[in-house]
Amino acid sequence: MTAMTCPCRNKPAEEAVTDAKRDRYVSFIGLECDAKAATLMQRIRDYIDDPQHSNVFWEYFKKKAAGGSGPRPDPLFLIHSNLNQIRELFEDKGDEDALRLLDNIEEECC
Repeated sequence: MTAMTCPCRNKPAEEAVTDAKRDRYVSFIGLECDAKAATLMQRIRDYIDDPQHSNVFWEYFKKKAAGGSGPRPDPLFLIHSNLNQIRELFEDKGDEDALRLLDNIEEECC
């Protein structure tokens, strides 16, 4: 079977559109992932910049976010890499708005 006859490449137009709507990874256009990640990073920093709410992990997280331990990761990557710790932070603080934003970023952007 050649690439031109492969059924996956010759889907009817309607079926291809349906697949694109279903697969959130086709495009991030319109999802505002970078803006959401920046907002979430600020919410994280609101807590961890206060010495009473920080610990060794969050100090490392701040260093990593600033590029102090290698290449500086973009906020979305940093959030994706630390979803469980971020979720725990917001759960401990009872920050439901931040948890909803985290869930949205995880679902649409990661």
